[in-house]
Amino acid sequence: MARTAPADRLEQVIDAATRIFIELGYRRTQMEDVAAAAGLAKGTVYLYVESKEALFELALRHADASRPIQPPTKLPVPTPRPGSTLRAIQERLLEERRLPRLTTALRRNRGGDVRTELEAIVRELYSTLHRSRTGIKLIDRCAHDYPELAAVWFQGGRYGLLELLAQYLRSRIRRKLLREVVDVGGAARFVLETIVFWAVHRHWDPSPQPIDERVAEDLVVALICNALVGERSR
Repeated sequence: MARTAPADRLEQVIDAATRIFIELGYRRTQMEDVAAAAGLAKGTVYLYVESKEALFELALRHADASRPIQPPTKLPVPTPRPGSTLRAIQERLLEERRLPRLTTALRRNRGGDVRTELEAIVRELYSTLHRSRTGIKLIDRCAHDYPELAAVWFQGGRYGLLELLAQYLRSRIRRKLLREVVDVGGAARFVLETIVFWAVHRHWDPSPQPIDERVAEDLVVALICNALVGERSR
């Protein structure tokens, strides 16, 4: 007979699972680890999810989602069908790659204030990544243990975004609006990884430096723009 349960208990399990998957990775995470982190018996966790696979997909789908979580109508949540988890990740990546400022800039051929344009692009990337920081950290941490996940994450996510950034930098450098760089692909990686650290990874830094979120964003924007915008373009 299907079970129902309070929303806060399922939310407790999902949040604990997210923390443990990020800490240990997919392969090393065990159901007893999640149960301990949630303050529950291992058997209780199985009242909510059928398997580690089901728990991982729940964590992916609800990372960064608003709380409280709406519980499913039937419990335990079954093991996902083959390909379901990867589709969930592809959906997240499609959502995160909706970057209207960067997309518009790539289509724009006329001149303009390149510093204002670049600032808007960096802020768009920062806010998008920060808004999805838990899901990004979860996928990034578990990709090494999950080859199919790694293929989707790196090919469909990181590499695609790097290519968009490289296209933008290349077009503005060609028009003498941004400084020349030794390697455009490397510059795109520098920009993206700088944003990713401050918007995402620093929130899991074991020795964090206290800094206001808006100050962090302003710092990243200023450093990237000062590095890439020449004096004549300001």
